[in-house]
Amino acid sequence: MSSSPSDHKAVVRHEFTHQAAAYAANPLVADRSQLMRLVQAVRPRPQDRVLDVATGPGFVALAFAEAGCEVVGIDLTEAPLAIAEQTRQSRGLTNLRFQLADAEQLPFGEEAFDVVVSRFALHHCENPQRVMAEMGRVCRLQGLVAIEDLVVSEYPERAAYQNRFEQLRDPSHTRALSISAFLALFTACGLEVEQLSADHLDQTVEQWLANAHTPDDVAQQVRTLIEQDHLHDLSGTHPFIHQGAMHFRQRTALLVGRKLAIS
Repeated sequence: MSSSPSDHKAVVRHEFTHQAAAYAANPLVADRSQLMRLVQAVRPRPQDRVLDVATGPGFVALAFAEAGCEVVGIDLTEAPLAIAEQTRQSRGLTNLRFQLADAEQLPFGEEAFDVVVSRFALHHCENPQRVMAEMGRVCRLQGLVAIEDLVVSEYPERAAYQNRFEQLRDPSHTRALSISAFLALFTACGLEVEQLSADHLDQTVEQWLANAHTPDDVAQQVRTLIEQDHLHDLSGTHPFIHQGAMHFRQRTALLVGRKLAIS
């Protein structure tokens, strides 16, 4: 039986309250060179109005603010926003504010922003098309919507295998999408993809599990799935052993789309 949207949002709030400090300290999330790659893909102008959806600890919002944009970061959960606000204050940034809000019902008018971005968040959303539609709604005509997220195999069984162990590790994970699914989602929301690039994150299984505070019994199920993947190539995450520790690769994609004037 599937959960209701409100139930899943409660799970997201619980997990990201629980994980807030570990997530903010995760070097894969905080990597400045990766953040600048996203900013450079968008090429914002000074004073551009930027919305960062599901900002978490605010790294993307902070990067755009430091590039001279006027930035708003929104999130469903208070704990990471408190970390983001503390960082904003410590950096003395006055062109950035954070607020609590739901990505499925953004509290902004149509065409309120020049750029709307979201990073590593859509795989936590039960209704990614609703979130993308909202991001498109608040973006001005000819403005940009940029998404960076985990992506899974184009082969459904292999995609489902990765999503299974991702969901076990973190119950707030709903479903990572394939690149073709993202392309279809952009098109359905009136956004023409102008840039697409792929990358990956190398995860150490034990640190990845610890970051999510995965319970021991569930963590063992995840280890077993990844070990089977290592033996039989079941997902495309290419698990490997390095210095005695199991690792795997989470594929990622960055897509930038322009909002078209389509009636």
